[in-house]
Amino acid sequence: MTAISEPVTGTVTHCPYCALQCAMAVRGTETAPAGEGGLCQKGWTAGSLLTSPARLTTPLVRVDGELRPASWDTALDLVATRLAELKREYGADANAVFGGGGLTNEKAYLLGKFARVALGTSQVDYNGRFCMSSAAAAGMRAFGLDRGLPFPLEDLAEADAILLVGSNPAETMPPFARYLKRGLIVVDPRRTATAELAELHLQPAPGTDLALALGILHAVVADGLLNQSYVDERTSGFGAVWRIAAAWWPERVERITGVSAADQRAVAARLAGARNAYVLTARGTEQHASGADMVSAWINLALALGLPGRVGSGFGCLTGQGNGQGGREHGQKADQLPGYRRIDDPAARAHVAGVWGVPPESLPGPGRSAYELLDALGTVDGPRGLLVFGSNVLVSAPRSARIADRLAALDFLVVADLVLSETAALADVVLPITQWAEEEGTMTNIEGRVLLRRRAIDPPDGVRTDLDVLSGLASRLGQPDGRFPANAEAVFEELRAASKGGLADYSGITYDRLRDGERLHWPVPERDHPGSPRMFLDRFAHADGRARFHPVDHRGPAEPTDAEFPLQATTGRVLQHYQSGAQTRLVEELTDAVPEAFVEVHPDTAARAGLADGDWAEVESRRGAVRARVRCVSSMRPDLVFLPFHFPGAQRANLLTNPALDPTSRMPEFKVCAVRLAGAR
Repeated sequence: MTAISEPVTGTVTHCPYCALQCAMAVRGTETAPAGEGGLCQKGWTAGSLLTSPARLTTPLVRVDGELRPASWDTALDLVATRLAELKREYGADANAVFGGGGLTNEKAYLLGKFARVALGTSQVDYNGRFCMSSAAAAGMRAFGLDRGLPFPLEDLAEADAILLVGSNPAETMPPFARYLKRGLIVVDPRRTATAELAELHLQPAPGTDLALALGILHAVVADGLLNQSYVDERTSGFGAVWRIAAAWWPERVERITGVSAADQRAVAARLAGARNAYVLTARGTEQHASGADMVSAWINLALALGLPGRVGSGFGCLTGQGNGQGGREHGQKADQLPGYRRIDDPAARAHVAGVWGVPPESLPGPGRSAYELLDALGTVDGPRGLLVFGSNVLVSAPRSARIADRLAALDFLVVADLVLSETAALADVVLPITQWAEEEGTMTNIEGRVLLRRRAIDPPDGVRTDLDVLSGLASRLGQPDGRFPANAEAVFEELRAASKGGLADYSGITYDRLRDGERLHWPVPERDHPGSPRMFLDRFAHADGRARFHPVDHRGPAEPTDAEFPLQATTGRVLQHYQSGAQTRLVEELTDAVPEAFVEVHPDTAARAGLADGDWAEVESRRGAVRARVRCVSSMRPDLVFLPFHFPGAQRANLLTNPALDPTSRMPEFKVCAVRLAGAR
């Protein structure tokens, strides 16, 4: 964090990376903090990408096996022709669309509309399925509405106790750390930089978070800390939850998780005794085949303590990607229409179809979730053509070798990107698009606040916005003029109408209000509505106004360890890189700091494998093997190894990961799989 004391000069916009969406000033290609906070190392160096020699500035078309420069008309004509051919030969679902949680609200909205109207396909999803889907599913069933943080960030700074589960914001979003002032309790199998800030660190075995939550809930009830009046007045379903939690006394949980019974009881006491307390979850507890249930277990704990819907306390989930919140609200998710409407709801279909000017019956139904979509590519009944916007699936999807095979099996692959990512390098057509400082649009940050991304500089010649691309393709596919506008504000005006009356209602938000500096947290149902920074203070979003406890039980990882694969592997981010690393690996300062993949391992575990610090190791699962350099870390659990997921090729952590899916959220089990460790061959 760096506070600034001198006046900000340049165009004020927002950082291109995480969901904090820190304000930054852009002058030329230099970036500086703008506002009360600061920037992390990624934000400080983001400007170098604007002039990177790796930028794509002309469309590329594959000819005789090689990608060659082409004109925009040639590229777009080819894409439209091939998509139309595949649709005629195999049906509308022969084409698929894969989006991203970093796309602006306008892009996410128009991408979902393009898939369902211009292509007529149900096969559309996005990489946010790999990020927030478990938290979203749990939030919807508990509160009737999913907004990551249903309160402003600054509320956290007044907390006396914060239970942070499965998150390492000191590295993944460093400016967030300024809100963690006191009473921090961290749940993480690793001793992370965030855990170092904590007053208490619980280090459970990977995949056992649900058991831990049950143990703490048991302690809350057994020690007389249950907020009975809140439970009676504002919730339903506690009895069914307690019947399960009653069997998970802390000593039993200690045997499963490795977290002492004393620490479980200490957490219960600290949260119950705090004047203001929060329970926050993130990917570490969500990216599991039981991720939705894990989040529900933490919500149950928060409800038992009476935290949600109270000023100064609450439950929330930390969104990861820059527009992870807005990206899932407006239509690029397989089962949703704009405004967080369900695509199988007749009233929702009628409303959105009316805005789009098409018959409701013409809209397709729900499609495949992200991994299921990728896994079906090129199969007999799967998509034959794929358009990718804002995602590098070859590095970011689980069971990466399988995804590489599926991409290779496609008849036609199109990627829109600002650099030649590992996925783009496989494409038949690559379309060069603008990046954050070269375009206008809105982003919805970690606290549900809608922010205006301002255009600070002109893009390079030959580069177009994603909206331009979608508009150009739609017209070539026979859509009437004006149905797919390329102007961001025009798209937002349509989004406002499409979202009106939905759970995520943006209809009262306008660009003018955002330009005037209004702080607008959705829902904002009218032009004169002040926004909703704190939700659920009077009632929850279910029809009866009550929050719902959801009964869940521990079942452990989908892939347990055994004699052949005796260790568990988990993955995550490092400070210097972001997502698949396609952008940050192009920044010299960041790659100098972390140039390659590594595997964190306890020194004793390394020694048993004949390895020492700095050696090259091979980490192998049932799905593949990763080559990484050993980092011996004495605070690591001896049964655990950790790998960052930002690196390509043989260093892809997702060569290892298990695509077992959560039955509700369809989230893959990124955070734990069985592996073995050996010297690199």
